[in-house]
This record gives sequence, C-alpha cells and structure tokens, in this order.
Amino acid sequence: MEKKRSFSSTNKKQKFTQKISKSAKPILKSKKPVLSPTEKYEIRLNKYIANTGLCSRREADEYILSGQIQVNGKKVSEFGTKITPKDVVTFKGKKLTAEKKVYILMNKPKDVITTTDDPQGRRTVFSIIKSRPGERIYPVGRLDRMTTGVLLLTNDGDLTKKLTHPKFQKRKIYQVTLNKALTNNDLEQIAKGVTLEDGFIKADAISFIDSEDKKQIGIEIHSGQNRVIRRVFEHLGYSVAKLDRAYFAGLTKKGLSRGHWRYLTNSEIATLKKGSYK
Repeated sequence: MEKKRSFSSTNKKQKFTQKISKSAKPILKSKKPVLSPTEKYEIRLNKYIANTGLCSRREADEYILSGQIQVNGKKVSEFGTKITPKDVVTFKGKKLTAEKKVYILMNKPKDVITTTDDPQGRRTVFSIIKSRPGERIYPVGRLDRMTTGVLLLTNDGDLTKKLTHPKFQKRKIYQVTLNKALTNNDLEQIAKGVTLEDGFIKADAISFIDSEDKKQIGIEIHSGQNRVIRRVFEHLGYSVAKLDRAYFAGLTKKGLSRGHWRYLTNSEIATLKKGSYK
C-alpha cells in the first residue's frame, strides 16, 4: 500500500523551509510620504471654488487666471495654488464658503420651467421643492416647460460640468407621443440622422414602443442641443404631443410620482461621480 507523503520528519521540514526561503523574493513595501499637519488639509484653489457651488473647476481656473479670485485679500492668478481652511477666498469681493453637496432627483411635471426664477411669474421646479435645502442648487441641463420626467438638481459644479459637456456624451432616453403615426421610413431617417439649422443630429437608438401604436416612440440620444427631440420630429412634419425623459445618466423615475422629488442615495451619488453607469 502506498504511503502518503508527510513532512513529519524534522529534517525534511527544515530542508523544505530552507528551499522556500531561498527561492522567495523579499516583498518591498512602498513608504507613503509623511505630510505635515498643514499639508494634510491643503486643497487646490480651483477645487475649493467648485465646492462652493460657484462653478466647475475649469471655470474656476478661468476666474483665477483673470484675477477675479482673491486669497486673504490678495489676487491669485496661478494654476495649482493650494489653500488651507484658515485662508479666506473671495470672488468679486464676496466670500466663498464651501457648501454641503446636495443631489436631488425630480420627476418633473409639465407646464413647469427649469430656471431658478421667472420674470413672468410662471411656476418653476423650485416651487415644487417646498422644503428646499439652504444651499443653492441648479438643474443639470434643462427640460423645456412641457417636457416631463427625470431631472437632476445639485450644487456640485464639477459633476454638472461632467454631465452636461458634449464631450462626455451622457445617455438620455425619452418616450415620445406624436400627433400621428411615425412611418417606418421616417424612423429609419432619424436613425441615420437629419440636418437641423444648428447641425447634423441622429439618434443613438430609436424604436416603436408598441407595434400597434406607432405614435409612441422610444428614442435614445446624447445630444444636449436645445429642444432637439421636438425639432427632429418637427423637421419631418410631426408635432410632439408628449415628451417624457425616462433615463438620464443612470437615473430613472422609478418609484417617484410625477411632481415629486427625493435626495439621491449615497450609492447613486457615487455611481454618478464615477460615471459607472450605462
């Protein structure tokens, strides 16, 4: 009967250990630089400005270069400037204070505009947020007055820039109700692209929601051009009776009734900042 191999012998154990120790390479641990108490709390000036909700980091850099930012009463016009919590930062004479970041998701109703105020006295999305937080918040992009659906509001300037700048091409999905049935030829034309007065535009995806009702269209697009969905269909002789945004940057209106809002969860905020959504 064959015996199982064993390391019960002391000599064998020693030889095995020596063999492993000779062949093994030492593990080198990288040493983290030791920061002074001041360095631990330093922050880039452009990031601090963005954290106040004034603008994005890129716009903050422009303000810095143009000499509109002062630190402790002195103009600062250099990239990479760092400050500490003790420093006083001002913009056009007004002190800037870092705000707590606020992220709100709304299922926007129709006949409401997405501006902070309206000279004509029309209802705005901010009149819906009655228990509105003290921080300044702004819509990320705009939905026109009669368009409903997913709307994000925040005071995070960096995130706003990331979600609205054309180069990031954030996915948006709309449900469209037309005044008449869309022909197959026109559906294919929108998929191939049409030329509007401000340039060429085509859908990333388009299809009928219900094969029995060709007035109901689902369309995916990343363009941020003004009223682009309505103008695409109007270009082909249709008018949009209803327009609802069902998806924006990973956010949907699931569980959120029309005209209601809620704060984003920590998980949703993390996903937005990482851009880890389809």
